[in-house]
Amino acid sequence: MFAKVLVANRGAVAARVVRALRLLGVRSVAVFSEADADAGYVAEADEAHAIGPAPARDSYLNQDRLLEVAALAGADAVHPGYGFLSENAGFARRVQAAGLGFIGPSPRWIEAMGEKTSARALMARHGMPMTAGSGLLGAADAAAEAARIGYPVLVKPAAGGGGIGMLAAADEAALLAAVERSRAMATRSFASAQVYLEKLVLRPRHVEFQMLGDQYGNVRHLFERDCSVQRRHQKVIEESPAPGVDATPMAERAAAILAQLGYDNIGTVEMLLGADGAFSFLEMNTRLQVEHAVTEMVTGVDLVAAMIRLAAGARLDDVLPTEIKPQGHAIEARVYAEDAVRFLPSPGPLQRFRPPAESAGLRVETGYREGMVVTPHYDPLLAKVVAHAPTRDGAIAALSEALAGFEVQGIKCNIAFIQRVLASDAFRAGLVHTGLAQELP
Repeated sequence: MFAKVLVANRGAVAARVVRALRLLGVRSVAVFSEADADAGYVAEADEAHAIGPAPARDSYLNQDRLLEVAALAGADAVHPGYGFLSENAGFARRVQAAGLGFIGPSPRWIEAMGEKTSARALMARHGMPMTAGSGLLGAADAAAEAARIGYPVLVKPAAGGGGIGMLAAADEAALLAAVERSRAMATRSFASAQVYLEKLVLRPRHVEFQMLGDQYGNVRHLFERDCSVQRRHQKVIEESPAPGVDATPMAERAAAILAQLGYDNIGTVEMLLGADGAFSFLEMNTRLQVEHAVTEMVTGVDLVAAMIRLAAGARLDDVLPTEIKPQGHAIEARVYAEDAVRFLPSPGPLQRFRPPAESAGLRVETGYREGMVVTPHYDPLLAKVVAHAPTRDGAIAALSEALAGFEVQGIKCNIAFIQRVLASDAFRAGLVHTGLAQELP
């Protein structure tokens, strides 16, 4: 096991990793920007180091500074959390070149799954079901590729994530405008203008499968999460098990494919589920997911501790129980500092910030406390509230009650929007799809 780990992240995920390290008896090293000097995770870690100004490029994305702090602190591994450098193969290689352990998948897997068209091709060769799609678009082949696939299509950045640059097109005129706009957004966000096309699946469900693998060719799944409730192609509510779906056969198939490939450590296979009941591969995320707590609450597996142990060389059978069965139902809501009409970030001071109290069936993860300022430099996620109960109806009721007591003043937030989703007949009936939030009255 590692002796000391640098946590190359901030906020709630940094606090989550620090807690897992403490559970394992491993010392933690936190890093913080000028904006996060008073954040709770800084005090929770065994030691903490300033790494630069508030802008992420000058702090949490500054690879030289992070490696400098790791050496200064005497860390022997780095945990990237999620976001920032968690899916940066170059950073993972630099960590390893410095003689440190990288707590996540091997750099080759981060690289292989990071470019979406090559990831699709790789998974298709190994039997993963796919929607029709294109390779990287050249200067003049968008219209021809769209005609081959069949409208409507979705334009997607090849190096993308988080729904950024994903644009639908129903005809050629809309396609050409969407390609140009998607290229511009991709260049700004990912420093790459490469885009590709996928057949647009109308009103699909977004179902993902949690995977864990070791360094010896073993891979197991920890069932599925339904992440269909989204705004701007970004998740807002996640739950497990997926309501009304027997997803285990697909989970087993995905785990078998990853075992064939030799995938290691943590990962999530994201798929679309059409109205015909057919799954199709969307992408694979080679990191810890924001919504990992949903899986933890129904399986009893500490995913963060598991990925640390696997990175240190443990075998999967020593990390996971021989048999795991989901217990009850868990639902997570992402509370964002945002305008819940246009879903635009709402930075500012948290004049009042009183999350609900945690209990056996309620988990709250946040990087904020009252009096702190939500800056425009980072993702506007304020907190994750996760409810677990024996039944889905019970989990919905517990989550709704918890959110009703969540006090936020000084900024706008999306709690009222989440409550509207939870109270809707469609959600309560399990009739979820990626357009549900836009269809609510």
